[in-house]
Amino acid sequence: MRLFPKRWLYLAHRWLGIALCAFFAMWFFSGMVMMYVGYPKLTPAERLLHLPPLAAAAPLLGPAQALDRAGISGPLKELRLAAASGGRAVYFATPSASPAATKGSRATVIDATSGEHLPPVDAAWALASAAAYAGSGADLRYLGSLDEDAFTHSRGLDSHRPLHRVELPDADKTWLYISGQTGEVVRDATRSERLWNYAGAWIHWLYPFRGNALDAYWSDIVNALSIAGIAVALAGTAVGLLRWRFTRTYRSGSRSPYAGGSMLRWHHVTGLLFALVSALQGGPLVFSLQDATPQALITAAGGSVRELRWAPVLGKTTAFAQTGSAQPMLLDGRTAQPLALAPQALGGAAARLLPYPMARMETLVDYDLYYYAREAHSMMGGSDRPLPIWRIVFDDPHATWVHLDPHTGSVLGRLDSHQRTKRWLFAMLHSWDWLPLLERRPLWDITLLTLSLGGLALSATGAVMGWRRLRRPARQA
Repeated sequence: MRLFPKRWLYLAHRWLGIALCAFFAMWFFSGMVMMYVGYPKLTPAERLLHLPPLAAAAPLLGPAQALDRAGISGPLKELRLAAASGGRAVYFATPSASPAATKGSRATVIDATSGEHLPPVDAAWALASAAAYAGSGADLRYLGSLDEDAFTHSRGLDSHRPLHRVELPDADKTWLYISGQTGEVVRDATRSERLWNYAGAWIHWLYPFRGNALDAYWSDIVNALSIAGIAVALAGTAVGLLRWRFTRTYRSGSRSPYAGGSMLRWHHVTGLLFALVSALQGGPLVFSLQDATPQALITAAGGSVRELRWAPVLGKTTAFAQTGSAQPMLLDGRTAQPLALAPQALGGAAARLLPYPMARMETLVDYDLYYYAREAHSMMGGSDRPLPIWRIVFDDPHATWVHLDPHTGSVLGRLDSHQRTKRWLFAMLHSWDWLPLLERRPLWDITLLTLSLGGLALSATGAVMGWRRLRRPARQA
């Protein structure tokens, strides 16, 4: 009777492994591809690089005038001005959140010279946006409109659907995806990214189950396969340890029960080796005719401004002049004078972010294990990670940390004890984004490739063994 539980352990590992080893092999292989080619995205730096500069001499309406002519009277969450829609200067007005507002509130697009609402985005408008992005309108190819394809599954694009697709005449045959709501370029994908993604992110994230009858069950499928995979790995680890002889050998002279060179032997050994690795800017935004004009703000920033963004900071309307550098220039929205946030006022406001006392505030001048940058193509990469920043530690039940940019007053992130644990269980074990490795490449590459190849060998041997097991009854018959 003592062997009964062991037998069920063996059977569970065998049959679950037969069902899942092909998925494991695919995940390990596609994960190695994703180390160097990520899912297509348009990073903030890329977007700014391709925005035409705003002309200080252009007849641009002020925010209050443009909103009044467009008939928008309510408070806003954010207002942006950029030549990002068909090459013309437009305002993007995002309404303030309300209980009835959805998560992906869509921006209203207003012509910055006339105050008119722009019409729905059509093919001609999409081509004009692509031409402004590429710097030339020659030989552009309009590929039609779509709601979603293999390279636009991201939920962050939901407020921009449908999307227009335009191919650039460059060597990479780059596809640009233009928002059907605002006319902005919201994603680019080169030919090499598209091809490698079928062997990388598209298959790794099980995107074949997206955009069809299984779309509603996609997250459940991913979660179920992940849980089943953990069960198989744990069962396999237990089986491997039970079958390995630590104090004596089998008749063959080996500590493994399987013959040297056999598929079972390699699966056993690799399994034992790799089993364990398997607000500050908030409040309503209201404008008046006394606010600084766009021309004054562009001139105060020294020209070459690619985008102006207005947001309330510490109760004051603040203009962020983005010239293409990592950090925007802050200007007083009323006087257009350069603005520096007072550390004392900012610290006082930061301490009130949560209804709990602040335990301490630290200044980070270097990246650490919880705040760090990744390559732009990686899953967590591409977003700005400025330095220095503040880390505000609160004395709440979840020991919450808030990361704050003292230059802009932007909340960069929030981590409680559960999220810090998840950082180790997911980000570390999944991507090995451990700072001592990331700072010493190619040590990170060697480590991750070695572990992935070990997992691939383990999964491949399991898949072959499973196939042979399934064919055995047919041969016996």
